[in-house]
Amino acid sequence: MRLSTWIVLLVWLASLVLALVTGRDLLYNTFYFITLMVIGSWVWARLNLRGLAIKRRVRTPRSQVGKYVEEQFEIAQRGWLTKLWIEVLDDSDLPGHQASRIIVSLKRHQPYVWRVRTPCLRRGRFRLGPVRLRSGDPLGLFEVERTIPQTHPILIYPATYPIPGFHLPPGQLPGGQASRYRTQYLTTNVATVREYVPGDSFNRIHWRSTARTGRLMVKEFELDPTSDVWILLDLDGRWHTASPWEMPDEPSPHLLNTPHPLVPATIEYAAAVAASIAQRYLADRRAVGLITYTPHREILQLDRGHRQFTKILETLALVEPAITPSLAQILLAERHFLNRTTTLVVITPSAEHGWVAALRDYRMGGIHAAVVLIDPSTFGPLPTSRDTLSQLLSSQIPTYVVRKGASITHALTHQALLETL
Repeated sequence: MRLSTWIVLLVWLASLVLALVTGRDLLYNTFYFITLMVIGSWVWARLNLRGLAIKRRVRTPRSQVGKYVEEQFEIAQRGWLTKLWIEVLDDSDLPGHQASRIIVSLKRHQPYVWRVRTPCLRRGRFRLGPVRLRSGDPLGLFEVERTIPQTHPILIYPATYPIPGFHLPPGQLPGGQASRYRTQYLTTNVATVREYVPGDSFNRIHWRSTARTGRLMVKEFELDPTSDVWILLDLDGRWHTASPWEMPDEPSPHLLNTPHPLVPATIEYAAAVAASIAQRYLADRRAVGLITYTPHREILQLDRGHRQFTKILETLALVEPAITPSLAQILLAERHFLNRTTTLVVITPSAEHGWVAALRDYRMGGIHAAVVLIDPSTFGPLPTSRDTLSQLLSSQIPTYVVRKGASITHALTHQALLETL
């Protein structure tokens, strides 16, 4: 109980004892008054949370690092008694989420509405709610609390960045010719025309054939002669680390559109790099797949389009460092799975040397690869990647280096030199 409540109870007990000892009416009246006051305050405190209805609307159950989660709260009084004060306490685990409010004088049929815009600071699956309602009596003697248990799950995707300067070595397509099978995607290779059927997009109509035949004719396409892209994300917990991170202060209104920096952890940068590369090549209508070990092998098969991008983002939103096979062992295990028509992108913070030899074997076998090296020494007390970078460059493997605090757009635009580290 609160200190004021203990003081009132001591005065109430003292007045009772003195009234019984002295028999004076003033002390009896004081005792009766305090008794009625305490009972009334107790009843008032409990009635203050009766008849309340709170609604929480989440605009979307998914968002992305660098964007916002938008919610709307509405609390209404359905009873006849005006609520003097109501404290709304939100127990969400979304970092930086601040939805708590103190509402004063909530009247009947006059709902209180407020909106919350929370910046997404880190990827992952989080929970919005539950909500606790707290109130009390006008004298501050009693506080009561009620929990609204409903929760809303929300998934935060990793950040993505434009990387127009990022280029991969091309895979070796058989004969250098286009793949001769049809696709529902728009490409530069028109295979034939056919009659329009309901559901075909209007931008596929071939107007010359339509004018010649007098019927609506649409174009059919073939896949471009481009190699598939596999992204291999290394989750070896021995090499992933993080720097101390403090929650940024709430930005002022004129800075709401300013992006927050990434959480200083190798896994956050690696996930953002993987998402950005997937976005880059899916936008070019390339087939992109994802391989991770968590510690068991998880794979998203090659596919194109926005649906594949969503699958990759959902996977990257939840991956965490784990006890996995070494990167060299993973590359050896995946060797039989890849062929010359694919290009492999390895994203790793590992400063070991064994996996570089595995990539050299890939190169000798005609499988092109590129490496994005997350320099672990800039995030924590781990060895530098200088020697690993030297071996990659001597093996003529295209390499990009990402360090803590660096712009991912800039880091993936310029291939690394030995002087980078």
